[in-house]
Amino acid sequence: MEDNLDTFFSENKFDFHEPHSGHAERFQRKLNNPGKVNKTSWKWLSVAASVVLLVGFWLGANQQPTQLDLADLSPKMEETQNYFVATIHHELKELEKHRSLDTEVIIEDALEELEKLEDRYKYFIDELNQNGYEKRIVYEMINNYQQRLEILNNVIQQIEEIKNTNTIQKDEAYI
Repeated sequence: MEDNLDTFFSENKFDFHEPHSGHAERFQRKLNNPGKVNKTSWKWLSVAASVVLLVGFWLGANQQPTQLDLADLSPKMEETQNYFVATIHHELKELEKHRSLDTEVIIEDALEELEKLEDRYKYFIDELNQNGYEKRIVYEMINNYQQRLEILNNVIQQIEEIKNTNTIQKDEAYI
């Protein structure tokens, strides 16, 4: 043990110098007389931070380019988009209600397909913003929504078939 300590002290260089003259007195004076304490005014700091945030949000909102979407083209297109979005949202909730070990793979595959269609829809939005209103783009956007609904409806039908098959098998097991 002593060898380890001797080795430690011999390998490391320590500062053995005496402090400057009067160090102990200055230290005692500071301990006895705390003097002026720096108090940061948190109230002013929080107000300044709030102002900076507000200015930042305002600048960010004013500098973001507006993107056209299907709903921005006309009131009828807005109604169409709202219908599809609401229906897809409802179908997704319905799909989640039926999630189980038997249906997990089917649901995950459907969600992957929906993600691909969502990416494709974002491409159409970019195209709409670059080229302006074109019937072809609007048709593709609506068709994209229809494909999503088709996928969801097909998956719900498959899930119902799986449930019916499981119910029939359970009934046969009881007989």
